Amino acid sequence: MKILVINAGSSSLKYQLIDIENETVLAKGLCERVGIEGSKLTHKPSGKDEYVKESPMKTHKEAIRLVLEALTDADHGVIDDVNEINAIGHRVLHGGNIYTESIKVDDDVKKVIRECFDLGPLHNPANLIGIEACEAAMPGKPNVAVFDTAFGMAMPEKAYLYAIPYEYYTKYKIRRYGFHGTSHMFVSHEAIEFGGLDPKTAKVIVCHLGNGASVSASIGGKCVDTSMGLTPLEGLIMGTRSGDIDPAVLQFICNHENIDINEMLNILNKKSGILGMSGGVSSDFRDVGKAADEGNHKAAAALDAFKYRVAKYVGAYAAAMNGVDAIAFTAGVGENDKDIRKSICEDYLGYLGVKIDDDANNVRGKKTVISAPDSKVKVMLIPTNEELMIARETSRLLK
Repeated sequence: MKILVINAGSSSLKYQLIDIENETVLAKGLCERVGIEGSKLTHKPSGKDEYVKESPMKTHKEAIRLVLEALTDADHGVIDDVNEINAIGHRVLHGGNIYTESIKVDDDVKKVIRECFDLGPLHNPANLIGIEACEAAMPGKPNVAVFDTAFGMAMPEKAYLYAIPYEYYTKYKIRRYGFHGTSHMFVSHEAIEFGGLDPKTAKVIVCHLGNGASVSASIGGKCVDTSMGLTPLEGLIMGTRSGDIDPAVLQFICNHENIDINEMLNILNKKSGILGMSGGVSSDFRDVGKAADEGNHKAAAALDAFKYRVAKYVGAYAAAMNGVDAIAFTAGVGENDKDIRKSICEDYLGYLGVKIDDDANNVRGKKTVISAPDSKVKVMLIPTNEELMIARETSRLLK
């Protein structure tokens, strides 16, 4: 069975064609500048040379057409005919409080995705455009929506409700949803299998640490809590996002800087995090780390605050689950920065019995156990694979 995985952005379209029988990537690629002058397709077939085509893509429909042409091309393709594609799996940001798991797309599903435009204004409209483009290009093929918020929908009421008047939840569905859900779902299940843990009772904390960052807690693969909220702005300090902050700070800055709430939110989303804390050094953890090594105090303080915030969430989630069996690091920073992994574990989590094996931790992007043999909690590095998770979910719904 071959699954085409689509992640449609406002002016981009990422794709992978996955053979789900052996979970191999047959081809992957990216359409850039969709709807903008200078559109380009970069196609990377397995075992063949990369293929780049500059061609106008006024809409996502044209982008999908170029993708299908590349996949079936005599020289650069990996399939003979579009009919070899069994289904299309789509990353969709927000399913509101309606969908708690992935679902086959029909008119009702598209209606809900559309109703959630205000909850995911940058992503949901593009995700829906991607679905409709695939429906037009491949009529009759099943499309599956895999919601980024679905994993967090398993949270209990005590974890997802905000301490504001209940009427706002009733009227506007304001609650904590959580994001990076597809990644957290994939990594938590991989940690259970790789760590040889009980699939029904395993208590796992996943640290998805990248430019966007979040932590989740799950028992038996079912989400108990996660650090992001109504939007991805809540939780950890990130590349450009502030994470948790006293809401009164917003009013204080708005009044003193004479700006409105929309401009303030733009600052919290795009100018804060380690970028803001470091005094503008960078939103890239590597650059901030280099500046810290060279004696930049603000950069060092930003990284210290980031690690401290991660450790606080891990500690809170160990309490929420009344224990923890495994901690898994994933995403760009989590998979590649051994020093940040070690510092979080050794500086703060010793009380849990966490011990790191320095030799095992000296690795990048490889699935492995990095804790010492006598560590009371298994600590792992698990590379995330959201595309494979989307393909698995799509395949599951077709059976």
